[in-house]
Formats: sequence, structure tokens, C-alpha cells
Amino acid sequence: MPRKIIIVTAAYGHERIAALGGQHALLPVIANAGADGVEIRRELFSAVQLDALPELAQQIAEHHLQACYSAPEPLFIENGKLNPLIPSLLLEAHQLNASWLKLSLGHFRSSQQFPLLQQWLAQSDVPLVVENDQTNYGKLAPMQRFQAACNVLNLPVTLTFDMANWLWVDESPEAAARVLAPSVSYIHVKAAVAHHYHYRAIALDEAEPRWLELLKNLPADAPRGIEFPLEGRDLTAVTRHYVNLLREE
Repeated sequence: MPRKIIIVTAAYGHERIAALGGQHALLPVIANAGADGVEIRRELFSAVQLDALPELAQQIAEHHLQACYSAPEPLFIENGKLNPLIPSLLLEAHQLNASWLKLSLGHFRSSQQFPLLQQWLAQSDVPLVVENDQTNYGKLAPMQRFQAACNVLNLPVTLTFDMANWLWVDESPEAAARVLAPSVSYIHVKAAVAHHYHYRAIALDEAEPRWLELLKNLPADAPRGIEFPLEGRDLTAVTRHYVNLLREE
């Protein structure tokens, strides 16, 4: 079965999405480029658009795309408790008919809150995936502790592996892949170069082949999300180029 390629709407840039009137305007581009799905970003919605998730779900289905939903929220808040927004985020993901909801880890301290999370997940039909972000909580040690706790308690939560975010937190992506790969269900494909005191994401054609070697150490059947910049006059052609590249590699 060919591997699935998901396009993250943020790859087109916030300004372009705003100019087009919203993420729904990118669906024809993504579908015509031959992608399998779209990652919808909560932070790119206006309040009005957030109320129209069922309509967006319908549009995604009409373009024969799979939906996934990303919210810029941590699983655990500062006091180590679960984020109280999770049930409503799961509901939004359900309204979008999303295959999964993606969050960051946040302030994970212990598995004490897992029974409540288990309960919330049991009441939803949307699986949860947790991504390594560009904060200290996205470093390898907390992600590894969380993964181990999920395994011990059989919590049905898997990981999104963002290939470049490790660089932002001074971690080796290769070391992270060796440890976390068995729990990875979704890959954010991204390359980055040093830029001032941080990094910036770049298109794969401009990157060293490190990203390609890294992909070989991650699950071959995990959907691959394109999150690096997709820019150019013909967005469909640019998107199709990278869809084909990632499906073959």
C-alpha cells in the first residue's frame, strides 16, 4: 500500500492563507497535487471559521482527502494537570472528521492523570498524537518518559515525530529516532538550517540529505506530513513535486 502524504496547511504561510480567505481555499491545491490528506491548524482559524468545522469536514470529504487536526495546546498545563480544553478539542476534531488530534506534550510530570485522559479518549472516536515541539518539554527526555509511561499503562497515545524541531531544542534527531520510532504514528517532514540564534525551516530541495537518512530510521508506513515551506507561483505544481518525492523515498 503506498504511503500516505499529508499537507500541513501552515506550509503555505499564514499571510497567504489569510489572503486566500482561509484553509478551505487550499483544498483544491492539495487534492490536485495528489496528496492523501490535509492537516488543519486550529491557530489559523478565525472564530467564525471555528464554528464551521462540519462544513469544512464536508469540503475535505468532497476533495477525497483525509483530515487531521492540530491545536497549539499542550496535553499537560503548568501545574502538571491535564489541559481542561482537551475534551472540547477532541469534539472539534470529531466535527472535522479528523483521523487524529495532535497536541504538544507540555508540563508532563507523572502518569497520575492518565486515568482521566483514558476516560476522555474513551468518550471520543478521535485518537490522540503528541508531538515534540520547540520548547524544553519537546526535548527527548520528557518525550521518552511520556512514551514509556504510555506503554506501561497501555494508554492509546502515539507520537508525531517532527524531524526538525529537535534542532531547536539542541537534540539529535537521529538519537530521538532510535529511541522513539516504535511509538511514532505520524511524521512531520521538515529540514532546517541555522538562522541567527535559531533555525528556520527550508524546502527539501535546498537541504542537505540528512532528512532522507533520518526518514529511513522512522516507520516506513507512518503518514508523512509536509510542513516545510511550499512557495511559488504554481502552488499545485510545487506541492505535487514534494508529494511525489516523499511517496517514493
